[in-house]
Amino acid sequence: MNTAEIIFQSITALTSPAELAWIEEKLKTDSKGISLAFVMVPRFIAKKSIENELSALQGWNWKNASLDQLVRVYLLMHLAEKEEGKSRIETLFDTAEMNELVALYRAIPALKTPEIWLQRATDAVRSNMGPVFDAIAFGNPYPQTYFSELAWNQLVLKCIFNDKPIHLIIGLDERANQALADTLADFAHERWAAGRRVPSQVWRLLRNFKTESIEEDLAKLSKSEDANDRKAAELIQNNSPLEAWRELEQAEPIYTA
Repeated sequence: MNTAEIIFQSITALTSPAELAWIEEKLKTDSKGISLAFVMVPRFIAKKSIENELSALQGWNWKNASLDQLVRVYLLMHLAEKEEGKSRIETLFDTAEMNELVALYRAIPALKTPEIWLQRATDAVRSNMGPVFDAIAFGNPYPQTYFSELAWNQLVLKCIFNDKPIHLIIGLDERANQALADTLADFAHERWAAGRRVPSQVWRLLRNFKTESIEEDLAKLSKSEDANDRKAAELIQNNSPLEAWRELEQAEPIYTA
């Protein structure tokens, strides 16, 4: 099954007959009708958790998502296929309230020609609205596939600077790079100078790169009174794979917007 079929299968399982009938009716309309339906979704579709219902969508994390968001994503996928679909979606981006924006950013990996939404996606990284930023940053495969190195690094750094859970970023290890490692080494020194701890997951992004201070940094971590720091040093020195960092993900606080 393709993505649309998997989503529709989940929608069918989660909605009432009346809700499903409303969705199917709106899908038969033109681009204007579908864009209006996108806005009207909360009036006709329940807002309930779906995070355990989409395991078949590999590489697309729906943690903390709701049924109304899923329905909106499905409507957007159909809208993108319409002749005026792109302009309608652009209008939705320009006029959307918070929950609508979250659905829009969740949807862009599955829209027709997703690369045309790159500017919108990078705009979300600069957003001061936590839920909007989280919608593009966490559990979303779009940045890994389409972001430039500069845009990718900005996303990761913003998460780190704001104590957000970087391990929820899809492609975090695959897109680690030397420029990011150098910046994070400087960040670590600034945190230490201020008497603050460096989150262990930061070191995970340096393990495959050589920085000017890596030997001194590892020595400092190895001698730290914090067991998580010592564990991070060990994992770096062993060049441990992603799976080995799971223990630290559980040991450290998870920050949310």
